[in-house]
Amino acid sequence: MNPRPNLFPDLAIAPRLFAALHAMSFDGLGITREAYGPKETAAHALVAAEAEALGLRVEPDHAGNLYMTLPGTDPGLPRIILGSHLDSVRSGGNYDGAAGVLAGLSVVAGLVHAGFRPARDVTVMAIRSEEAGSWFPVSYVGSRAALGRLPSEALDVPRQDDGRTLAAHMAEEGFDPEAVRAGRATLTVDTVAAFVELHIEQGPLLDEGEIPLGLVTGIPGSRRYRAARVFGEYNHSGATPRRLRKDAAMALAELAYRLDAEWARLETEGHALVCTFCVLATAPEAGFTLIPGEARFELDMRSESRASVDLLHAALIRLVEEIEVSRRVRFDLGAESGSLSSKMDAAVYAELAEAATTADVAFVPMLSGGGHDTAAFAQAGIPACLVFVRNQFGSHNAREAMRMEDFDAACRVLSRWVIARSSEDGAP
Repeated sequence: MNPRPNLFPDLAIAPRLFAALHAMSFDGLGITREAYGPKETAAHALVAAEAEALGLRVEPDHAGNLYMTLPGTDPGLPRIILGSHLDSVRSGGNYDGAAGVLAGLSVVAGLVHAGFRPARDVTVMAIRSEEAGSWFPVSYVGSRAALGRLPSEALDVPRQDDGRTLAAHMAEEGFDPEAVRAGRATLTVDTVAAFVELHIEQGPLLDEGEIPLGLVTGIPGSRRYRAARVFGEYNHSGATPRRLRKDAAMALAELAYRLDAEWARLETEGHALVCTFCVLATAPEAGFTLIPGEARFELDMRSESRASVDLLHAALIRLVEEIEVSRRVRFDLGAESGSLSSKMDAAVYAELAEAATTADVAFVPMLSGGGHDTAAFAQAGIPACLVFVRNQFGSHNAREAMRMEDFDAACRVLSRWVIARSSEDGAP
């Protein structure tokens, strides 16, 4: 896996495009590029213009995903894809998602400048609507639509800020939700040889270990409740004795405390999982001198092992039943959502590890804490792997602080992998 000496990524592209993305999507606090909205569309237009200037073939699909392709000498060979998403959470950072798209452009630009002709197409993919949790409660919208695997009912889900459906937003941006509903696939097992996504790590492990790169072995699945409620009874906080209270807030607090204890117990038994009460709140009607009669919560349980997350979910149901009796309240968990866990492809992982070793870039194997579009490709049977870049101050916040030297090192690894993969079958 030794590329020709002049085959290196173009490391000047990314800083310029990161700056342009920031300028167009800064909201006063952080970065906001809404899924299937004008800011996401503007980001796609920005990278499309860069790709066209490089002479790449640029085309969107029916769901709005963007493909920027350096054609191979043998169009019959399955392509390889580097990519990630360009939408963001509200007031998030500038690197989550975008780093993967700009890394792909940096790698392909290096091939173009060197006059390298791959055997197979090398495509940079800008994926729509990965940050579904902030906009539509649907996992991996763009990637699953490209693979023909997005459930038709997902198109009828309303966006959380304006109540309009995913289909309406998709159509407004110029795409074809009915083709998505029909399961049209742009990408298949037969047409994609491998997919690799570069992404900032969303936790502190790489930074804590002073290691620039992580190669991911698996992406967790989840069981989630986004609109759960507890119903008790409003009453006077001074005049109601404890034995007569139906306190929704205390019931929710007890559930959170006891489920956290169940998580700790499962960890001591060897289960690797996480449990987060993302929201715990009383209803707007709550006020001083009132016993809360209603509370709400959002719960996110994740593990690479379905069995582990199912054990925690069983504990949740048991605790809900016990607390309903002891505190005389009623829980309504609402609709459950979630995603399947995905193991990364062992062969692609080994190739990336070899590329990192050859490029003298330190890395560690690790699990992903969050979900990523790579999971959709893996679940569709396409060989896929996820590469993490060290990131400071976490993710989904305005303080994301990926160092460009780490990004550049990751691009060198991707470049070596792409050259090896795309030089098969007698390519020059």
